[in-house]
Amino acid sequence: MSLIDLDQAATGAVRREVLEAMWPYLTGDYGNPSSTHSLGRSAAEGLARARALMARSTGVRPPQVVLTGGGTEADNLAVIGLTLGAIASGRGRHVIVSAVEHEAVLAAADYLERWHDVEVTRLPVDNAGRTDAALLRAALRDHTALVSVQHANNEVGTVQPVRALGEEAHARGALFHVDAVQTAGWMSLDPAEGPELSTGALADAGLSTADAVSISAHKLGGPKGVGALILHTRARLEPIIHGGGQEGERRSGTENVAGAVGLAVALQLAGEEREAHPDRWSAEAQRRDAFIAAVVEAVPGAQLTGNAVERLPAHASFVVPGLGGEPLLQALDDRGILASSGSACAAGRDDPSPVLLAMGYDPDMARTAIRFTWGASTTQESLDAAVRTLAESAATLRGER
Repeated sequence: MSLIDLDQAATGAVRREVLEAMWPYLTGDYGNPSSTHSLGRSAAEGLARARALMARSTGVRPPQVVLTGGGTEADNLAVIGLTLGAIASGRGRHVIVSAVEHEAVLAAADYLERWHDVEVTRLPVDNAGRTDAALLRAALRDHTALVSVQHANNEVGTVQPVRALGEEAHARGALFHVDAVQTAGWMSLDPAEGPELSTGALADAGLSTADAVSISAHKLGGPKGVGALILHTRARLEPIIHGGGQEGERRSGTENVAGAVGLAVALQLAGEEREAHPDRWSAEAQRRDAFIAAVVEAVPGAQLTGNAVERLPAHASFVVPGLGGEPLLQALDDRGILASSGSACAAGRDDPSPVLLAMGYDPDMARTAIRFTWGASTTQESLDAAVRTLAESAATLRGER
């Protein structure tokens, strides 16, 4: 039985071009970039080239790219490191996060609250998971150190108005961090370029106001276990991992040279594809909307979650009243359709999604969540097959067939 992978927001395959670029640093040029001999110098040169390529792709200088062990670490470094840096600089002990952030951000904020006497405001969202700039304005204080809001939600796909939110944060002197793990393959990370769509509500999704941006390689065709924090600020960043002082004393540990090369090439390829296909977002959004309409028609009671328009283009998420999300996912898996109930980090738990609870869903409804996400190589035939299989599986679980 062949598999249809519609859980690509969780992870994707490493692209061949990425693997080929990484291969020399996994084999012949495997040295430690901190070593002073020829093998170490070769690795260091490869790392420097990768950092320079990442900098060009994200509109910064190479020293502003801090390599991490993935998106979670990048989020932790931003939230904890920038806040502790602000405290050390006399800025204040108040942090604002949206209620629908990834667990990496929410847990980092919880840590600051428990162990560093930081006051955390968890900003409410509307029933589509969108954060309102007016609510942020009301929550900001003169001593707010940091605001952290994701570029797009991993569970329901809603794209946030990050430009407007960043403007509000800066107006009160706060730093602004954006978790762009889900959007790095779709939107430009160069703050001077703005989003792919220049009209409508999504035009407010550019990163021109971001002070720090988190990304992860495996969400855009790179390897797992490597990410980066892109800094647009000179603000003090306290390290959360201590040791040999690598990454400009901001993240100690022997650098993952092959991973850095993979991330750099994945970012470059994503940028080249956006340039070659400027209509890619809108074309994929049309396919998404057709998929959503087909699911709603084929599965009685299925309801879209997240914003219907201001959402990722290859992302469709639903609640299905009367059906458990996990049994439905298992039924799909048994028939070769891979999907998820939301964040891969929470897979297998019976707890209702905190994101859906924050959006106003009751716990029972939140437990019926199901998410489909795909990539450029996903065929229309695969999406059509997923709709048919979903409808048949739902009918079977309801005892209708």
